[in-house]
Amino acid sequence: MIPKLSDTNKFIADRIHRVPPSGLHRFFGIAASMPQVISLGVGEPDFPTPPPITQAAYHAIYEKPIGYTANSGLMELREGIAKHLTDLYEVSYDPKNEILVTVGVSEGFKCVFQALCNPGDEIIVPSPCFVAYEPEIIFADGVPVPVICDAKHDFEPQAADIRAAVTERTKAVFLGFPNNPTGAVLTRENAIEIVKIAEEHDLLIISDEIYDRLNYGSDHLCVPALPGARGRTILMGGFSKDYAMTGWRVGYICAVPELLEAFSKIHQYAVMSAPTISQFAALAALEIGEPFVQDMKAEYDRRRKLVVSTLNDIGLDCFEPRGAFYAFPSIRRTGLTSDEFSERLLVEQEVAVISGTSFGVGGTGHVRVAYCKSYEQIEIALERIGKFVASL
Repeated sequence: MIPKLSDTNKFIADRIHRVPPSGLHRFFGIAASMPQVISLGVGEPDFPTPPPITQAAYHAIYEKPIGYTANSGLMELREGIAKHLTDLYEVSYDPKNEILVTVGVSEGFKCVFQALCNPGDEIIVPSPCFVAYEPEIIFADGVPVPVICDAKHDFEPQAADIRAAVTERTKAVFLGFPNNPTGAVLTRENAIEIVKIAEEHDLLIISDEIYDRLNYGSDHLCVPALPGARGRTILMGGFSKDYAMTGWRVGYICAVPELLEAFSKIHQYAVMSAPTISQFAALAALEIGEPFVQDMKAEYDRRRKLVVSTLNDIGLDCFEPRGAFYAFPSIRRTGLTSDEFSERLLVEQEVAVISGTSFGVGGTGHVRVAYCKSYEQIEIALERIGKFVASL
């Protein structure tokens, strides 16, 4: 008989205990057991990867060497990313030593935070935010410092609030815009003020711009393109959302060489290199994917307008999101908490949305509604949500 461990908890690092289980995965597990459920919870495009991109990967299997690439990724892909950023945002990076291809932006978080954080270093994070930001900071022995964003400012972090959060332990300000879960975007005036704060206190800016192509009614604001921002900004991006390539797992980090070298150390010992076939697919996305991006964006915009107008008609106050594919309505009028609303809606009407509390302290009193389902399914889901609200 194999002897049992006396207490498994004593073997687990304290930082693991400081991170609660993801609220998203709990809801996904429940929803998966309900065959009639309509899920507006998963932040994943419902479009397939555009066929020409898939075909490019298929041909690469037979025509290209599918072994490890350079740690930093295929040079052709890094050159493509550099050209892409220059063409769109007039910001220039050297593909030789300022771009690192990662296994999605998720691995990018790990590389950045583990390379930057000494125990106790603080990272300012506007809240609500993507569920992985704060845990990845904690896993790196850093301290996430949330700055609450609210609907009266369209969920945009205010420069004055960020300034008030700076301490002698602050190392960086993290920005994730267009935002998951709110759909908020950064305005140029406010972003310039945040850059000034970073300059005054000699801080880094970490900018997750994974939804950069999904903006509605305005152009995307690329943070490192702002005056004085490039040298202290770590730009993170990828292919999952804009090109419907979630399963391909390709992201990138752009930064000055000295920082990128530090991130590369984490990357090379953790994964060696991003998947080679996926890198060829990402290269094809940059070369031929633009028409598909525009088509998907137009359809998301159509769904966005339906969701926002209907939620407001139902009585769930919802500001107009200008990016990504999420709405973030307030459910306070119902008298329920975010968790209660999400759980009861799932059980009583078989519609899955995500409690706002899953996205940090700033998400209290809201739920996230992802409109990356078909228009027809969204219509049915909204009808069910209306029935649920009317029954309260």
